[in-house]
Amino acid sequence: MLDATFSPRAPREDLAATSYAPAPRPAPAAMPLPHLYARVAKHVLPAEWPLIARDVEAIERLKRERNAVILGHNYQAPEIFNTVADIVGDSLALAREAVNVDADVIVMAGVHFMAETAKLLNPAKTVLIPDAKAGCSLATSITAADIRLLRQHYPGVPVVTYVNTSAEVKAESDYCCTSGNAVKVVRHVAREWGVNRILMLPDEYLARNVQKEVPEIELIAWKGHCEVHERFTPQDIRDLRENHPGVVVLAHPECPPEVVAAADYAGSTAGMADYVRDEKPARVVLITECSMADNVAVQHPDVEFVRPCNLCPHMRRITLPNIRRALETMTTQVEIDPVVADRARAAVERMLAIR
Repeated sequence: MLDATFSPRAPREDLAATSYAPAPRPAPAAMPLPHLYARVAKHVLPAEWPLIARDVEAIERLKRERNAVILGHNYQAPEIFNTVADIVGDSLALAREAVNVDADVIVMAGVHFMAETAKLLNPAKTVLIPDAKAGCSLATSITAADIRLLRQHYPGVPVVTYVNTSAEVKAESDYCCTSGNAVKVVRHVAREWGVNRILMLPDEYLARNVQKEVPEIELIAWKGHCEVHERFTPQDIRDLRENHPGVVVLAHPECPPEVVAAADYAGSTAGMADYVRDEKPARVVLITECSMADNVAVQHPDVEFVRPCNLCPHMRRITLPNIRRALETMTTQVEIDPVVADRARAAVERMLAIR
C-alpha cells in the first residue's frame, strides 16, 4: 500500500558584355572535425557545423589547460553528448564516475542537483555548472523543512530521497536513490532498519512504480513530479502502437504508473539504453526526454527510433557556448555549506555502497 498524502546566394554577374563562361565556384572548405560531425550529422546542418566546431575545439583546448573533465547526462543535446562530454550516463553512473574523476575541474553538463552531487563527492575539486538556472521540477518540489515535518509526522520511518533533489534535502535524508537503483535501495533499507514502511521522496510516480516491485513494504510518497515525464499518457502509448506497428515501448519510471503499465519495459535511462543494446528491437520508442533517443541512436544505426519529443527546458539551458564560457571564466562554481555537505554526502555514499 502506498500512502501519497502530500501533495546567400552570390550577386548575379552582368554577363551581357562577354560570352566567357563564369569562373567555377571555389571548392567548399573541408568540414572541420569530420569524425565528430559524423556523430551528429542527423541533427546538425553542414552549414551550422563550422560554428559549432569552433566551440568544440575551444572547449577541448580549455579542458587540457584546466585539467578539466565534462560529465554529460543522457538528456543533453547531441552536439554536447557526442562531442565534448568525457563521461556520459544517467544520474547513478555520473554519481559513481564523479568519485573516480582524475581532474582538477569538473563541468556538469546537466542540471544543478547533478552538479551538487558531483561537488559532494569531490569536495576538493572545482565543480562548474554552465548555467546556474538549470534546475529541476522535482528538486524544487520539496524542501529540507518539508522533510523535517514529515519526520515529525512519521517518527522512526527512514527517508529515501531521489537524487533529483537539493543538497539541503539530501542532508535531511537517510539514503539517496536513483531511478536505476530505487528498488534495490528500498529493499536494503527495509532489511537493514528492520522496517516495512519507508518515506520515498519526492517523485510520487517513481514511488508508485517502485511500490509494485516491493508490495511487502509500504512506501509513503510526496506529490512531486517531473514536468517532462508527467505529460505522457496511456493514450500516447496507444497512438504510438497504432501509428508505428511493432514498436517496442520503453518507459522511464518517472512516468505515471498507467504509462509504465502500458509499456513493454520500464527502467532508467541507462536501463533503456541497455535494453536497446541487448534486445536490438527493430523499432523502438523511448518514453522520456527526447534527446535520449538522439544519443542512443548514434550507437544503433540499424534501429528505428520513434521520437515523441518532450524536451526538458532545464537541460536545454546547457549549451556549447556556455560550457566554453564556464571553462574560460571558471564560473559558475558550485559551493555547498560544509555542514550541509557532510550530511548530504553521507546519504549519497550510503546509496553508492549498496551493490
